[in-house]
Amino acid sequence: MHLLPESVRRFAAWCAVALLVAGVVWIVVRLCVTFRTTVTPILLALLGTALLRPLYRGLVRTRINRSLAAGITCAAVLLAVGGVGYIVALALIESGPQIVTSLERAAQSLAGYFGAAGTSLKDLASHARQLLSKFGGTALSNLISGVSVLGEYIAMAVLALLLVFFFLRDAPRILRGLRALAPGDSADTIEAVARRAFAAVEGFMRGTTLIALIDAVCITVGLLLLSVPGALGLGALVFVGAYIPYLGAFISGALAVLVALADRGFVVALWVLGVVLAVQVLEGHVLQPLIQSRTVQMHPAAILLALTAGASVAGIVGLLLAVPLTAAAFGIVHELRDRHP
Repeated sequence: MHLLPESVRRFAAWCAVALLVAGVVWIVVRLCVTFRTTVTPILLALLGTALLRPLYRGLVRTRINRSLAAGITCAAVLLAVGGVGYIVALALIESGPQIVTSLERAAQSLAGYFGAAGTSLKDLASHARQLLSKFGGTALSNLISGVSVLGEYIAMAVLALLLVFFFLRDAPRILRGLRALAPGDSADTIEAVARRAFAAVEGFMRGTTLIALIDAVCITVGLLLLSVPGALGLGALVFVGAYIPYLGAFISGALAVLVALADRGFVVALWVLGVVLAVQVLEGHVLQPLIQSRTVQMHPAAILLALTAGASVAGIVGLLLAVPLTAAAFGIVHELRDRHP
């Protein structure tokens, strides 16, 4: 090694570190995939705890017992998620046929402009119901497998809710446990890193939820004013899609424009496109800096890479978890850099 130039030795050392980190990350990812029925509820519970912690702290400040406050918070989230899920499902069920019909009309319109490509889109839209029925038949033929998967999801949801209760109630005890397990004199560092990571996730969840609500309300109002069919269902898709940065907004916005193009014509579609773009500009230049100014700021390229990695590892769940986990990782890096400049 001493025969090599200093620059080459430094480069080799950095390569060794990069390979070691990549190996550790690969092993962790594989373990998470293998034990996904345990890891997924834990991660979802951490996201839920980050979102619900202000409500829990408000109840505790009113001198309510910690266990009772955690129970009330979990009951509130059950009611809220159930209510929102019911509203979203009802809106999508009522607006679903209108949206599908509008997309079929849009495909027919595109067929006139793009020839064979449009014809393919038209065929795809016209056979959507047949494809769904085929998928339904496949699901019926594999009923036992479907029931087992549904049971697995229900079990993970129940476990996540129970973990939210314990994370809310026993957060100080969990921190003390981390300090007790910390080797040597690293307890303060580990606690600070944990707090910074959780603060990043907490800021992301609260900010994203508020931004999603504002986006959905603004776009829904715009669609209602323009008399676009399925406005409530499209607004529900905007709210859900906001938890997947960039990709969710693009898909929901494109659907709204296509529905407007099919049912209301080219001019109204342009107005809908203007509404969607105005809301996105408002989000990017006002809401994001104002609401999430205290959280970890991530470059769009990092977000897109995180989404790609999350989707490749865990599908839709990976898409939902990728950005908050990346925010936590950025928070850890920033905390370590502040402590060890």
